[in-house]
Order: sequence, then C-alpha cells, then structure tokens
Amino acid sequence: QVQLVESGGGLVQAGGSLRLSCAGSGRTFGNCYMGWFRQAPGTEREFVAVISWSGNDSRYAESVKGRFTISRDNAKNTVYLAMNSLKPEDTAVYYCAADWDYSGSNFQGYDYWGQGTQVTVSS
Repeated sequence: QVQLVESGGGLVQAGGSLRLSCAGSGRTFGNCYMGWFRQAPGTEREFVAVISWSGNDSRYAESVKGRFTISRDNAKNTVYLAMNSLKPEDTAVYYCAADWDYSGSNFQGYDYWGQGTQVTVSS
C-alpha cells in the first residue's frame, strides 16, 4: 500500500520559516517526480513546486519562487519543502504528491497524494 505522509506544518508569523517533509512508503519513489500543492478554503488546489527524480531539476509557481525550495532524499524516500519569508497568503493545507509520468503543475496527473498538513501564517 502506497502512502505519503506530510509533516512540519504549523502556525508561524509573517516573515518566518517552516520546512515541510513528505515521507513515502510502499513503493520506491526514487524514480518519480514529486510535487507540492496547496489549497486554501474555497479555492482550487494550487501548484507550488515539483522536483525530478534525480533532484537536479525543479520548477516553482511564480508566487513562491525565490522563497520556497523543494528538495529530496531518495535514500529516505522523502521530499522537503523549505518555506522562507512566509506571507499570510501562503496559508493553506499543503499536500505532497507522486507522479511517474511528469504532470508538472497539473494536479490531476499525480498518482498518489498525502493527507495534507496545515500551514497558517499570521500577519
């Protein structure tokens, strides 16, 4: 059974930092793309970042470019999202997802999802 489990969310003041983790199990994730998405109440799921299986290539939403960094440790089946200079508009539930065929920012193409972790940024 494939599972993705996010952790690291919480409440932080604007300008602060958080690092999210997503641990995979039940399958080898070293050969898949891993993405982060977020969803605020009343909005659609929004692409945040994606990283290639090797970790050498990554892509970000314009809204987080320069503030967020996606990385991965294939030996640990884990992907990370380091979030700096957080803003109140970053408040959302953050989800990680695994994709073996590269869907990029299209959340509908991802194969497996975690349950999400809440990030709240206060002003």
